[in-house]
Amino acid sequence: MARFVPKVLLAVLVPGEAAESSLHNKCKDLKAAYAEEDCCGMPEKEVGFQLVPNPKKRLTGTNKCSGMKPELANIPCFENLVIKALEQSGGDVTKGFVGGMDVNGRSPIDTPYYKTQLCPVNVHWHLGAEHRSQGEFDETGTGPLKHGTPSDMPPGRRLAGDVRYGYACKKYDAQDSRFTTPYNWQHCVGMYVGETYEIHWPHSSMGACGTPDQYQTPFYDGVFCHFDTMLNSQLPDAQGIANNVGVQGQVFTIINDEAYYYPDLIRGMIVDKDNNMGQDVAAYTGSTTGTSRNNNQCSQYTPITWQVDRKCHLISASSFDKMCADMKQMRDDMSEDLHAHGARELVWKNLTANNQKDQTTHLR
Repeated sequence: MARFVPKVLLAVLVPGEAAESSLHNKCKDLKAAYAEEDCCGMPEKEVGFQLVPNPKKRLTGTNKCSGMKPELANIPCFENLVIKALEQSGGDVTKGFVGGMDVNGRSPIDTPYYKTQLCPVNVHWHLGAEHRSQGEFDETGTGPLKHGTPSDMPPGRRLAGDVRYGYACKKYDAQDSRFTTPYNWQHCVGMYVGETYEIHWPHSSMGACGTPDQYQTPFYDGVFCHFDTMLNSQLPDAQGIANNVGVQGQVFTIINDEAYYYPDLIRGMIVDKDNNMGQDVAAYTGSTTGTSRNNNQCSQYTPITWQVDRKCHLISASSFDKMCADMKQMRDDMSEDLHAHGARELVWKNLTANNQKDQTTHLR
């Protein structure tokens, strides 16, 4: 990966790990960047910033996707010990794992989303991994404990209380300054070097693909943007939903090292054979996640396809910050997704679909 990283000078440059974000720079911020790069008397010096237009006036228009989320309340997962919900997420994606819920032959999308009519309609991330991949992000993971305590609960056991940090990776090294040196966050909110985060990219064939309204918060608005015009506001059968709505998931530990910079994290899972990213992918059908659901309260936004990278990867803090800067440039207000969301507890085996597949078609 490239060593030189152009920081995006779009929002206020505020020191500190949990800096507040702003949509517009002030002259003092340009002055601070000038001083940080030691530009005085060196007009030809190459600097680590890019000036990105951030005008107060923007392309206007009606957001077709606004309010398109159909309200489907959570439901009890069980009634009189009988499962009442369809398959849930996030589950165990360890290679060889087989879920305990018979889903009557339903199958996930078995090709990368870029080869289908689905497009990304949002990006957000969770504190720790909501999925589990043994040896990669599981109950033995570690972190700096700045953002919380990673889950150390083995699969199959119910987590007590409101545990918002999911599983951590094993890449954190307290003796390595790249995991302990704070990053000067400019755009993301409440993020920490050394911690583990699982990024989700919801995709949909009903999204406003290729338009200024493609990226939406909440992501449900983007997923169901053309629900009325394409499906007459009527949900198709279960397999039809799984064929038209999907999520990519990829887990990262943040490192303060620009050798791990990737400039386009907003657009989807990193697929890079040279760095073994997006090469070992599990696909299965499940549900939406988040901490309003657990193994008692289940999501009704199901079944959807999940494609989850089984490996944990290092990513530079600047990659996350660039993604947040890109989110601020979208027509829809994505400010509610500039911070990490809580992680749902690992879904029990009997609520996990028995259709997990190995994806090999991601290889490039």
